[in-house]
Amino acid sequence: MAVVITGAGLVATAYAREAIARGEEVVFIDPEPRADYLRFKLGDRGWRLLRKDVRDLPALVDAFRASSARVVIHTAGLIGGRVQQSLFNAFDINVGGTRNVAEAVRLSGVGRLVHISTMGVYDNRRKTSANVPEDFPRGARRGYGNYKAAKELVLEAYADEYKFELLILRPANVYGFGHFFAGSSGGMKMQALVEAAIDGRGATVPSSETMANEYIYSRDIGRAVDIATTIAMPKDYIFNIGNGYVSSFQEVLDALGSTARVGAIEVEKGDPPKSKAHAMDIARAGEQLGWAPRFTLAEGFADYVDEVRAARAFFGKD
Repeated sequence: MAVVITGAGLVATAYAREAIARGEEVVFIDPEPRADYLRFKLGDRGWRLLRKDVRDLPALVDAFRASSARVVIHTAGLIGGRVQQSLFNAFDINVGGTRNVAEAVRLSGVGRLVHISTMGVYDNRRKTSANVPEDFPRGARRGYGNYKAAKELVLEAYADEYKFELLILRPANVYGFGHFFAGSSGGMKMQALVEAAIDGRGATVPSSETMANEYIYSRDIGRAVDIATTIAMPKDYIFNIGNGYVSSFQEVLDALGSTARVGAIEVEKGDPPKSKAHAMDIARAGEQLGWAPRFTLAEGFADYVDEVRAARAFFGKD
């Protein structure tokens, strides 16, 4: 038996590190994976790769059945600005692909589906005076958040009707080596800052990316996913996974500076930053999953810097 993961990016590999260390077999489903990235993150053992697409329902069914999937983790989809660039195409991949994953889970008899959602599902047009709980209204107008909300609704309907276990994790802005590959603007910002700090030079950051935001380090979300695949089904099924606090852009720079200081920052003119007023409420994850973040922002950056240095050696860039 194996755990099958759609997508082979930062969150997927962060989980896979945990699972492989426990002796779990991991199968990635991704049509255009970075195999070198997987080898860097995971080595050569404990995982397999199937070059399939979530839009191909028969391929998903075959993969789930052939792997005797114990759990399916759904991370695949376009993210951030790539959704907004083509709402039509993103609907097929993100929403249609999620329907296919749910249908393949049903047809294959998989017992549990863990879906990686986002804090972006919350309707940030609504005012609140406290950290955001899991029952806060969904729907944020733009494509990425709305499609993520639609994916949750599709999966809820399937799980209710066909009685498989569903857990939904809503991470804050994930940072760590590799997030920028998928087109995350936040991931590209963090990577640019880390590389500039390592090289002792300045960096250019879009104005929109200077917002105050809530972050979660990749190893912390990987551990949360690992818990979600192994724990007995909790009372609730949706969990916020964040640090529980909002960091200003200056606080991000200060946290990175405790490990390696970036030089002068040039802010590109463009869309103004849209800062978070409140973080997510992460009490439920602590109470029901026994999960809490272990990495502060500074500790996450220290690990991130070490990994980028190791990646440069691995990929032959030093």
